[in-house]
Amino acid sequence: MRKKIIAANWKMHKNRSEAQDYVNAFLPLWHEIKAADTEVIICPPFTILHTLQTALQGSTVMTGAQDMYWEKHGAFTGEISAPMLTDCGCSHVIVGHSERRHLLGETDDHINLKIKAALAGSLIPILCVGETLEERQNDQAFQVVQEQLDHALFEVDLATRNLIVAYEPVWAIGTGVNAGSEDAQDMIAFIRGQLFRQFNQELADITPILYGGSVKAANMREFIVKKDIDGALVGSASLDPGEFAEIARAVKNV
Repeated sequence: MRKKIIAANWKMHKNRSEAQDYVNAFLPLWHEIKAADTEVIICPPFTILHTLQTALQGSTVMTGAQDMYWEKHGAFTGEISAPMLTDCGCSHVIVGHSERRHLLGETDDHINLKIKAALAGSLIPILCVGETLEERQNDQAFQVVQEQLDHALFEVDLATRNLIVAYEPVWAIGTGVNAGSEDAQDMIAFIRGQLFRQFNQELADITPILYGGSVKAANMREFIVKKDIDGALVGSASLDPGEFAEIARAVKNV
């Protein structure tokens, strides 16, 4: 049975004191809700990873990073490596988010290198895939996602089974518009089929696949009840501890 996962992507929001206030508000709510089959991961900016990890000590909430570089060390100004992230207490890292692909020019080759480096560095990558509105309107959505998966996971050794995939239709991120739950289920079932094609049935069956794209407490249930959707990668709604807790509650209650 796959675990349910709720991951928060804070993007470029919050400072150290705000992160501490968030944890103080969220943890009591999570302690009321938490279930053995549900994991919560919070991915803050690099500058507050240590603050967040320290504040979360003793809880079951995990920390992740929003990105990483593929080399362990070197003359790579502004970058951060897997060993640096694990030193801050990270267990997960987001790789290939659409904002990095489309705003910052990240390529499929970069994403592939990051996936390999994350796994080698004992981090669990949360691999983001998804199509633009133009690609969906041109009936290219499945082709685009297949190509993203093929490139990202090329020659990747997943013997350890440490992978999470997040389907984020680009046109639904931060817009207030979410994909229909049937559309999300169709794509996520397709992704599971691609994992079978690239690897094997066991890995396809056990890999958690999340939906992301204007997820909030009010619509989480319609997604989590679908057969292949195992949780959510949450953006703006995760910035409010009460709202994020209600998303977790919606997942637990299914």
